[in-house]
Amino acid sequence: MSNATAENDLTVNTFGDSIVKSDFLGISYITNSYNNFMNRTVDPRTKEWFLVDNPLPLLLILTTYLAFCTKIGPRIMRNRKPLKLTEVLMVYNVIQVIVSIIIFHEGLMGGWLFHYNYKCQPVDYSDNPVARRMATAVWYYYMCKIIELLDTVFFVLRKKDNQVSFLHLYHHTLMPVCAWIGVKWLPGGHGTLLGVINSFVHIVMYTYYLLAALGPQYQKYLWWKKYLTSMQIIQFIIIIAHASQLFIYDCNYPKIMIAILGLNTVFILVLFTMFYINSYVRNTKVKAN
Repeated sequence: MSNATAENDLTVNTFGDSIVKSDFLGISYITNSYNNFMNRTVDPRTKEWFLVDNPLPLLLILTTYLAFCTKIGPRIMRNRKPLKLTEVLMVYNVIQVIVSIIIFHEGLMGGWLFHYNYKCQPVDYSDNPVARRMATAVWYYYMCKIIELLDTVFFVLRKKDNQVSFLHLYHHTLMPVCAWIGVKWLPGGHGTLLGVINSFVHIVMYTYYLLAALGPQYQKYLWWKKYLTSMQIIQFIIIIAHASQLFIYDCNYPKIMIAILGLNTVFILVLFTMFYINSYVRNTKVKAN
């Protein structure tokens, strides 16, 4: 082998080794950055709690949920009669009302009634009993968002296909993700007002669903259905206004999280507003004509 050929081979091998080494270092950097973010910035109090440490179980739950509600479930029910599920829905809605009351109460007692600043509230990562109470309430809220996926499952089994809208699927899929982020990194502080307000709205909402599940004879008591949507729209406006304060006041709460929360809430607000207009404003005009 000539010297020129040997030099060329050495150059190629060296260049190849450099690529492999560079790529390896790049992968290592990404992996290390991910591990640092996932493990070193988490709240150590909540890290080992159920369905908190690893995002994969939640992603599996949500993937299964979407697959069932959009493909598998409708296919199974295609040639079947709708299931009534009256007793199941009654029990489910009672449980949801009770759980929502508990989360609402714990959110107030864990900070928002006596201890929190409504302008700007940082996360207390200490083992203070009040701080741990709020962290536990955030985890309860996270569990509740996962259980609420059954809302859509029941719609599919009852063949209420009109209820399985993009708004419904988007809202029910994203809320567990937001709650997981909250309990893993921010189980307290400014962003938890969302869960408190949302739990209050759900007390009213699942009370309505409970009455609706009792049968047609209770329909006359459900005249306030459209006000549920109004209440949800108002909650989103309050959440956006409250979150926006962090761009004026600084209390060491991560603004990037508030920006993401705010953008998502604005999007959901637009979807709910469009739903309200289509369901109650335009339909009322059509009926009047």
